[in-house]
Amino acid sequence: MSIEPEQTTRRARRGHVPPRHGRQKRGGGIVLPAIAGVLTMGLVLMGGYAAAAFTSLNNGVTKIDAIAPRSQGDHDVDGTAQNILLVGDDHRPDNATPEQMAELSTTSDGGATNTDTMIVLHINADGTQATMISFPRDSYVDIPGVGKGKLNSAFYYGTLNGGGDTGGAKLLIQTIQDLSGLSIDHYVRVSLLGFYQVVKELGPVEVCLNEAVNDPYSGVDLPAGTSQLDAKQALSFVRQRHGLPNGDLDRNVRQQYFLSQEARKVLSAGTLLNPIKMNAILSAVGGSIQTDTDLVSLATQMRDLRPGNIQSATIPTLGTPTITVNGSALSIVQVDTVGIPAFVQGLVGEPEEYTKATAAAPASTTVTVLNGSGVEGAAATASANLTARGFQAGAPGSSETTKTTQVQYPAGQEAQAKAVAAVLPGAVAVRSTTVTGVTLVLGSDGKTVSAPAPAGGASSAPADGGTQDAAPATPKDDGSKSSEPKPSSTDVKTYGKEGVCIN
Repeated sequence: MSIEPEQTTRRARRGHVPPRHGRQKRGGGIVLPAIAGVLTMGLVLMGGYAAAAFTSLNNGVTKIDAIAPRSQGDHDVDGTAQNILLVGDDHRPDNATPEQMAELSTTSDGGATNTDTMIVLHINADGTQATMISFPRDSYVDIPGVGKGKLNSAFYYGTLNGGGDTGGAKLLIQTIQDLSGLSIDHYVRVSLLGFYQVVKELGPVEVCLNEAVNDPYSGVDLPAGTSQLDAKQALSFVRQRHGLPNGDLDRNVRQQYFLSQEARKVLSAGTLLNPIKMNAILSAVGGSIQTDTDLVSLATQMRDLRPGNIQSATIPTLGTPTITVNGSALSIVQVDTVGIPAFVQGLVGEPEEYTKATAAAPASTTVTVLNGSGVEGAAATASANLTARGFQAGAPGSSETTKTTQVQYPAGQEAQAKAVAAVLPGAVAVRSTTVTGVTLVLGSDGKTVSAPAPAGGASSAPADGGTQDAAPATPKDDGSKSSEPKPSSTDVKTYGKEGVCIN
């Protein structure tokens, strides 16, 4: 079924009818990102404070049973690498005082249960590299047991019927796992107050903008060039989405950039060599966290990270259309669900079985072509060209729209997948649990299979060895109001280096 997934306010959380979709202003149910404290926690423990920090960190930390045991035979696409789901929202810790809430221009009223910031911190097996993978809050996705909805509502639906915070965490984790194919190893949720207190204790954090910004909705008002942000300004900076070309997607960039700059601040000698400041930061983090694990053990996995080795990325998206749900207009982020496996593989690397495989003969390879490009007849043309090249081609079909052309294959058919990839340079070969045979999914990137050269004649194939660009994709009219085409949001970026500015 389909649900009305707009952000749940306090009235909705108490069982009232959800409100109209509208802008929410500071002090009125706003949801602010609050994950910086988690990354700070891991980075400060690199400085040798682990023993003294244990007590500080665990004072006030709430443990919840968020991670479901894995069944035998479950496939973990990234092996021993760790994926930590970092969640920020504006829930109010029980120890938050009215005075503290007043500092944030809000009240001690419980806050909202929808999650505003969701980032998977992917740490490679040896702990030296990490990628912050952002999941836009307005991503329109399948929520298990609920139906289609915005990703930021998954936690709320999990809390219903006695599920509480544990139920909310489990449903959010399951939703992200189903969407990304990544296995979540740990979960950390930080409140608005935690974010504010960490930045307050850390001191001003430097950011650099290519252009001046003034957004009355978030309260951010900064000139072009470098600025030193205090805690309140930091809250405004990371929640800005109005006045940005790509709205919610550009807000993810704001959050990724700020976290990287904060990492540089934490690792500076003036911070690491100041025990008083360290203790204050750790105490600020500890009182505002829910997690499934021991925080010191978690942070130990990050002790070899450096700001320049922390990259940022956002799951692939297709735009920000306005759709109609239950008679109401709803602005969403359309996720490239077909392209996500290729995106994830780009982060975790190709399976060893694929890299070692030798391409099979075309005659022993059966492939089905699906059209996700939006170009009419593309799948039929590619199938005919594969047949002409000696492959066994199944009946062509259609797929959901995707940007990236992929050769999907089940485990055990690596050699056949390599044979198809060999005649389609630039396509990404992806192991998948959703296909039973080698499947070529054509994307809007224009990659397709060219016809073989005529016997004894001049080659009609391009010089690059087998692909030709398809005509530009023509968007299908599905009755929704779509925004202008957006640039790819899947590029991996590094913001932790000195002198980096953003738009």
